[in-house]
Amino acid sequence: MSAEATNPATPGSVMPSPKLSASPPLATSIERGDSSEQGTPPAHRRKGLPRLDLRRLGRAAFLGPAARDRLPDAIGHVAEAHRAHHPSADLEPLRRAYVLAESSHRGQMRKSGEPYITHPLAVTLILAELGAETTTLTASLLHDTVEDTEVTLDQVREEFGEEVCYLVDGVTKLEKVDYGAAAEPETFRKMLVATGNDVRVMSIKLADRLHNMRTLGVMRPEKQERIAKVTRDVLIPLAERLGVQALKTELEDLVFAILHPEEYQHTRGLIVENAARAGDPLAEIAEEVRGVLREAGLQAEVVIRPRHFVSVHRVSRKRGPMRGADFGRLLVLVNEDADCYGVLGELHTCLTPVVSEFKDFIAVPKFNLYQSLHTAVARGDGEIAEVLIRTHQMHKVAEAGVIALGNPYASPSEEQSSQEQAERSVDGERADPTRPGWLSRLLDWQAGAADPDTFWSTLREDLAQDREITVFRADGGSLGLPEGASCVDAAYAQYGDDAHACMGARVNGRLATLSTVLRDGDTVQLLMGQDPASEPSREWLEHAHTPSARIAIQRWLAAHPAPSDAEAPEAPAAAPRPASDGPTVRPGAANAVVEQSGASVRLAGCCTPVPPDAVTGFAVRGGVVTVHRVECAAVESMKGVGRAEVGVSWGDTTECRVTLVAESFGRPHLLADLTEAIAMEDVAIVSATVEPPSQQRVRHTYTLQLPDAAHLPGLMRAMRNVPGVYDVSRAQHQAAAAQ
Repeated sequence: MSAEATNPATPGSVMPSPKLSASPPLATSIERGDSSEQGTPPAHRRKGLPRLDLRRLGRAAFLGPAARDRLPDAIGHVAEAHRAHHPSADLEPLRRAYVLAESSHRGQMRKSGEPYITHPLAVTLILAELGAETTTLTASLLHDTVEDTEVTLDQVREEFGEEVCYLVDGVTKLEKVDYGAAAEPETFRKMLVATGNDVRVMSIKLADRLHNMRTLGVMRPEKQERIAKVTRDVLIPLAERLGVQALKTELEDLVFAILHPEEYQHTRGLIVENAARAGDPLAEIAEEVRGVLREAGLQAEVVIRPRHFVSVHRVSRKRGPMRGADFGRLLVLVNEDADCYGVLGELHTCLTPVVSEFKDFIAVPKFNLYQSLHTAVARGDGEIAEVLIRTHQMHKVAEAGVIALGNPYASPSEEQSSQEQAERSVDGERADPTRPGWLSRLLDWQAGAADPDTFWSTLREDLAQDREITVFRADGGSLGLPEGASCVDAAYAQYGDDAHACMGARVNGRLATLSTVLRDGDTVQLLMGQDPASEPSREWLEHAHTPSARIAIQRWLAAHPAPSDAEAPEAPAAAPRPASDGPTVRPGAANAVVEQSGASVRLAGCCTPVPPDAVTGFAVRGGVVTVHRVECAAVESMKGVGRAEVGVSWGDTTECRVTLVAESFGRPHLLADLTEAIAMEDVAIVSATVEPPSQQRVRHTYTLQLPDAAHLPGLMRAMRNVPGVYDVSRAQHQAAAAQ
């Protein structure tokens, strides 16, 4: 039985937690709406349709259906919402699904006090209002039957068919008794794999989580936090990637209220304060926009979309004190794509445009199906209104994402008009929403992450990369990659494990290192070696941004461990030489050996080389040879002033000293968390400096003593995993001329 169901025989009742009331926060859904006040029900709910009364439905559920040919009263709201989107839908599968769900859940109660059947009813209503088709709604009514009752998948298959059975199985949790602590990550893995074959699985899961979050106030505070964190790290990013903004924004607000109650209350105060102000600049600008479009003869609907809580919070942090127009945006809805650009032209001609705010997501849609024109217009008093321009169909997809596509697996004759077929005939991911590029990559790398902990941490990290770029291959194809991806990532995205043989790349026709970070629109030609024994470099892990690349490299390294001294006695070792015949190795020099008799060795502080870096050396005053990484900027400077290079090689590798730079966003306790992460890797901190914050960003520089240079990639990875840290790199400073 799920955490939301309780045995009615259990004495006592569960009191609502003071952390979050059982009802959703004020205005949790206000970004999806018309010009109604903050705090109204979600705007995707049709006008005149009352909010679902769970207790009334509970009584109706207990009474059961009156006759086989009559639709039960309890699903009247669902049927009405469904027929609003699909007027000719057959409601008989919904009736039969409700009868089975109600009889199976009869006697079970939710911790919030309602009969358990109210939960699948509420989940199904959420999906019906977003336009889900009948098969999805049928599976939604049954989504907890196999998990929490005696109903079996075979029974669901026999009564409702293979599609409904697949969806119910996809959202059914794995048992803790069988999987222990791995139950949650393995359940999500199972759902994602099922989603790879049918995206409707995740649609049901998202609606299920939304209703559970709405009623989370009956849980203990610590359980609220645990569920909210998983929702924040996994389900909200999935809602964003599937384009289901209507669910994503409400989930964001519910999570915000639990995890950041003080900021939530502050934001609520800002909204209430703005509502009490005299005058509404956004409404005034909206009326001005309507007048401009009327004079131009353009048919358009102009509505005000109040921002939801998290959006208000973000804007207030970005812009400081908020003006009246900052609390919402204008939405202009038209009938045809061409009208969007006509509206844009009129607004930019008749009003004062803020050019920097213009974005065209119609010509270049987002990876999650989103299309719209974004702009902003300014008034003389300094009020600036953001404006979104889209067609009615674009708006439907922007709100409901993949749910708005109906059944993406149905043949055109089943439930698509010719207009709907034309709307979905565009290329790329919009042509196949059943397997968007990000999902294909996720399914590829998860197959190589057998360990549940590795899968769980990598999944959260992957979903945190919420922006994508497109790069073009030399053969004319394209690769979708997360923002920040390097040539290493492109190699593994294109060639899989064969990328181990990659030697370099050309980016936009110019030679580039594999560490080069790619930008949207770049053309990448990967240079592959022919030696079948080619192997990846450990340093590639420093530049691998995608899970598929990191997992492939780590898998190869684990299968081909570097031989230790004890395992490879035949390996040549650097024998000690007298001071008159060879170099003196200083402590911390990591056994760097130079080809200059009698010289002592010093590792350059500008680039802090460590094995197995490619290195070179230069003689300086005092009989010392400084050792630099070959790509260090100081190397070119030395050559430019005529300094002769001295050959350098690495001897037996044990300890080494390295300087790392961590770039992060400022937050409390960040220094302590970074220090702890370093200590957990058994690395000693020689020195540390923290530069004053600049634009909420902080730069930390650590000089560290490692017991083994081979530990460096793991150390850098551990530092990158500290929340707030967005980059860790080797120090690279301009060397002084004296060197």
